[in-house]
Amino acid sequence: MRRSLARALVRPLALAAAMTVVPLVSAVPVAADSVVVGGFPIDVSQAPWTVALSSRDRFGGTRAGQFCGGVAIARTEVLTAAHCMAEEVLGAPPNRVRDLRVIAGRTDLLSHEGQEVAVRDVRINPAYDSRTNTGDFAVLTLAESLPQSSVVPMAGAGDHAYAPGTQALVSGWGDTTGGGAYARRLHAAQLRVLPDEQCARAYSGGTFGTYRADSMLCAGRTSGGPDACQGDSGGPLVAAGRLIGLVSWGSGCGKAGSPGVYTRVSLVTALGGASEGRKRPQGQF
Repeated sequence: MRRSLARALVRPLALAAAMTVVPLVSAVPVAADSVVVGGFPIDVSQAPWTVALSSRDRFGGTRAGQFCGGVAIARTEVLTAAHCMAEEVLGAPPNRVRDLRVIAGRTDLLSHEGQEVAVRDVRINPAYDSRTNTGDFAVLTLAESLPQSSVVPMAGAGDHAYAPGTQALVSGWGDTTGGGAYARRLHAAQLRVLPDEQCARAYSGGTFGTYRADSMLCAGRTSGGPDACQGDSGGPLVAAGRLIGLVSWGSGCGKAGSPGVYTRVSLVTALGGASEGRKRPQGQF
């Protein structure tokens, strides 16, 4: 499973209109065309916070218009990668995409289970830098509420879930082989959070991008193996029952020495990304 737009060798892992945007395989965001490589099929009940972002007008109905992943952080709020909301991915500014929807509670994209909910508003992190993938997150406000059971709590700064060696689960409908085999059914992979020093060595600048520990974390295995991939961008990395990362970018899928890079969720909590049920302080996006 690979991130969509960014996991593509410094390119986001979102599924572009013709499924050619493979960011999760590079230093770019892994937005829409990444999937879990080396993973295994799961039922959505095992990771109920995992949602699919959809636009049939833009991506067609073959996979219900899925182009990126997301995660429910409140009943009417979904967190995803900022690069998934790029105009080059959607063909228009996100708030002008008439059929932008979140698909929740669905294992098979072509089934009728769960909900398809319209997106009422999109807020992209104003500090997001598409050149460095820093601050790669956006918050979607939904027109209808999801079940409370679909919501996953976010880990704040200092949470032990970020500790190196912690086991984490990444889930999505991205590429399952790294060769364009996009899944219809939800897949997941078990990963380990890696030390910042190892991530910095893997992405020390240049062609493969630069790792920034203040806004990113990476997960996988030193020898390669299970990973997010194209089409998984924006999807959740969950550890100890808490959301710690969003699929963002990386070099290839499952390559030795090139772990997947995720947006560090403590960055979102520090900026007040989740606003449901409370007034957003002035200055927060």
